[in-house]
Amino acid sequence: MRVKRGFKARRRRNRVLKLAKGFRGRRHGTYKRAIEAVERAMMQSSRGRRVRRRDFRSLWIARINAAARLNGVSYSRFIAGLKKAKIALDRKVLADIAVVDPQAFAAIVKRAAA
Repeated sequence: MRVKRGFKARRRRNRVLKLAKGFRGRRHGTYKRAIEAVERAMMQSSRGRRVRRRDFRSLWIARINAAARLNGVSYSRFIAGLKKAKIALDRKVLADIAVVDPQAFAAIVKRAAA
């Protein structure tokens, strides 16, 4: 007797088709095309997460550099001064301080330069 894989196979196919919801053309309705599209989308989304981290870091560095130069020191000298002064603030926090509270950032620059 032939065994149809009904429930399990349908559930697997529906899981893929649900992920392909919103895709254009046959990619959202045809299982074979949907698998290809979903796999590609998953790879691009994981790559995008890595790129987003990279982009944010460069944004933070640009903001810190601009604020540091307003206080008369370059970015590289500022970061070296922070390490020498044993001030453990990451770039995300430094960029936020530079934007929100310029006086506090100026005080940090003064400590790093000393």
